[in-house]
Amino acid sequence: MSDEQRDAILDSVRYLRNVRPIDPDEIQEYVAQRPHPGVVKQTIRESAVELGLRERDDGTFVPASEGPLDATVDQVEAFPERYARVLENLLVGEFGAGWPDGESGEQLRSRIRSIKESYLQGADVAYDRVTALAYGIYHLPDYYAVGQYALEPLLAADRLPTQLRVLDVGAGVGGPGLGIIDLVCEGGGIVDYHAVEPSDAADVLSELLDETGRNAHTTIHRERAEDFDPAGTFDLIIFSNVLDELDSPAAVLRTYADALESDGSILGLSPADKRTATGLRTIERAVEDTYTIYAPTVRLWPGETPAGKCWSFDRKPDLAVPPFQERLEDACDDPDHDDGEFENADVQYAYSILRKDDATAIEYTPDASRVMKMADADGYVTDRVDVVGIKLSPDLRSGPDANPLFLVGDGSEGTDHFAVLTRESTLNRDLVASQYGDLLSFENALALWNDDEGAYNLVVDAETVVDSVPVP
Repeated sequence: MSDEQRDAILDSVRYLRNVRPIDPDEIQEYVAQRPHPGVVKQTIRESAVELGLRERDDGTFVPASEGPLDATVDQVEAFPERYARVLENLLVGEFGAGWPDGESGEQLRSRIRSIKESYLQGADVAYDRVTALAYGIYHLPDYYAVGQYALEPLLAADRLPTQLRVLDVGAGVGGPGLGIIDLVCEGGGIVDYHAVEPSDAADVLSELLDETGRNAHTTIHRERAEDFDPAGTFDLIIFSNVLDELDSPAAVLRTYADALESDGSILGLSPADKRTATGLRTIERAVEDTYTIYAPTVRLWPGETPAGKCWSFDRKPDLAVPPFQERLEDACDDPDHDDGEFENADVQYAYSILRKDDATAIEYTPDASRVMKMADADGYVTDRVDVVGIKLSPDLRSGPDANPLFLVGDGSEGTDHFAVLTRESTLNRDLVASQYGDLLSFENALALWNDDEGAYNLVVDAETVVDSVPVP
């Protein structure tokens, strides 16, 4: 198709976009030599982001909404079948129909073990094609869910636009990116998605992105995060399980500040294990000169920054185990292997949302005349105190007979604080009933030092009142 024909198609689209749905068959009539409607449709698709157009199921195009994204995150129950089918086709293409069995199955299981061990030790993982496929088997489903769940604080405050431009730095095989793309497209939006991934994982990602649908416009850049030069700005920049692998993560985050829209967000994700989750908090503290911490570790007290270890992570309901994980597990004939070793239905993750506009998920300043600051814990230990804090963990109790235990913080704490529920009542049940990231007020909690953990305990008993604090 000539440039003149392309220009004629787009000129007609611009003329009609606010008049009626754009039908490629109709546009064909306005162009010299009448190009095939399929060519017209593809031309419109290629410029849909620029034109702000959403393609409908009937093949016509309409202007996409310009407001905030109207989407909510329900429970993610399973990894979508269409992506599972792509992954299985890649496995069959690489190893044959019996990929879970024999030498190929052993190779994949060995790679999964190696990936998990490397993460625990903080070692780098080299993503050749087999490693990328093994990673996809084990992590695509749970990270797909994480990509959606982690957007809840932004969706709740209408801080994601319907026409979303996304940069996924160190995208790997694309779990969170796929989840985000589906959430936006199913919510009536359009996505201009750019992935930065230099390894062989990009080949797997490319195949998966082909299944994302007509309103996802995707590009892969085969470059390192440190070397990539973004073109333009983005509403959402994702760093998923990559910051801890960088030599200078804080420096890299700062270099991407100019690529972030003034009201955009950076989403940092990491596994929930202690090393990576606490490492994520260390990184976010290092970039407070550039960004505001939007969620979940909001600094409630102006001018304060926490110094505790803050092993903070969220936990969501388990996924259904996908068939490809079941097949790899069932084919393992090693009698010493842990049952379910190659099935990963847990959804646990640490996240950090950073912004440049000073906005936070909790717009609340404590009243110093009414509540104590956690930074002053040395002065109130052994006393009953009133404090406010954000719930920063699921229940961390060590066993079924132990007391419910939750990490809490107000953004000033020099040492971690844990709320320990020793006796539940109607006055304090919000401690258990509240969600990760919720703001809680504690009245008459007993502050004690826990020498074993090197932390402060806020003992919540029958004399303690715990209430969820509504925030704008």
